[in-house]
Amino acid sequence: ATRTKSADVERADSGIGQMPARKWRNRASETLSSLQAWEAHRPCTDCGERDLPVETDVQNCNQRRADLCEKCRKRRTERKESVLEFVNTEASYGEDLRIIKEEFYLPMQVAGLLSQEQLQGIFGNIQELIDLNESFLEILQEEIDQAFEQGDDDLMTVCIGEIFLEFVNMLPAFQTYCLQQSSSVNMLNALEKEKELLRIFLNVSQNDNTALRRMNLRSFLMAPLQRVTKYPLLLSRIIKATTEYHPDHSSLREAKSRIESHLEHINMKTKQEGNTWTLRSFRQDSKKKREVINIEMRETALKTVGWLREETRFVMEGSLQLAQPPDGQWVKKGSKTLKFQNMQVLLLVNIKRVSESSLDSAEPGPVKDAVLVLIRDKNNGKFHLLREPLRLSNCIVSTDPDCDDTFELIEIRREAFVFRDSDRARTHHWFRQIRRYSRELGSWKKRRNALPNIMISTPHTRP
Repeated sequence: ATRTKSADVERADSGIGQMPARKWRNRASETLSSLQAWEAHRPCTDCGERDLPVETDVQNCNQRRADLCEKCRKRRTERKESVLEFVNTEASYGEDLRIIKEEFYLPMQVAGLLSQEQLQGIFGNIQELIDLNESFLEILQEEIDQAFEQGDDDLMTVCIGEIFLEFVNMLPAFQTYCLQQSSSVNMLNALEKEKELLRIFLNVSQNDNTALRRMNLRSFLMAPLQRVTKYPLLLSRIIKATTEYHPDHSSLREAKSRIESHLEHINMKTKQEGNTWTLRSFRQDSKKKREVINIEMRETALKTVGWLREETRFVMEGSLQLAQPPDGQWVKKGSKTLKFQNMQVLLLVNIKRVSESSLDSAEPGPVKDAVLVLIRDKNNGKFHLLREPLRLSNCIVSTDPDCDDTFELIEIRREAFVFRDSDRARTHHWFRQIRRYSRELGSWKKRRNALPNIMISTPHTRP
């Protein structure tokens, strides 16, 4: 046998001496201990704090909830309860609405106890409220069911604020009902004294109809008023239990602000009409006051154009400065020679609904019409229209590089208007939005490229 040199012998060990290997094992042990210590005090997934209790029994703790501190566990539980309370009370409110229709309205109509005009005076737009409640509740229930199906037992993926803002058109419907409530009760009282059969029907219904829970018609007619005043309270509870990092947090606050502004507006309207009753009052601030004014302007604009509320979208609204050049030569003279006055301007579009039950503004149908409503500043507690609405299908909108702080709107064969905002960027935004709908409506504009004069072909007049 050939003797092998010591240098040629293949090493079977790791190449590390006994001392380094021992140190490596000690370091690995320390790292493992460190990881275990971090796991024992891992941060909460909601708030980032590290005061989680140490969980030793894996079978007795849900891993998802084990990542939460005690405070956030309680908050999630409160939020889930608040969300379910919102949905359940909406369902109970809908049941009361159906009782009004099925146990009072329809029997009185079939029996001929009251005329159609009298029924309309007592029950108002109850059918509109029923339709809105059914659509709203359907979306809410779908969100709850989907969350449970996806394993979200805490309902953290349910965004009540976003859903509420999608159905914000139901607030004017509440307003219509609330403003009619006083006259509705007075009419019911008068008819009950006058018609004996009506009085007998109402008494028998209250005492013998188990569906009414021994409540009379007046109690059920108060359901919409009670519901609309409860929305801010329910939203406040959800907001309190929702962390500010939640994607629905800002929508919840906006939804609460919107409903409070509408309640203040309803109270203001009832005072103007001489009624003594008011809905629950909320703390006024400048933002809510501005929103109340906006609601008034929207009502004035909607009444002027005569469109259905559910088919109307308010694209832009706000204060603009307006001038009417007498000779139409504003481009040559420049905006410095024009006399401007402040004006409230609203850009409305009439959108055809895809289906009769479609209330989702995220999927609008084609634009049927677009108008610009000009309202003078409030005087004597009321808004006044400057003129009839400007239909953008009959208007041409243009601007000029020499006067980029203004834009011109020409109503064919009638008048010309020059607009500007105190902020130049906002002036450009107004111009782009108005020009967009002006070009979309009217096929003749496509042939003329929406130019104010058919002989004009210079590119700088239509940036």
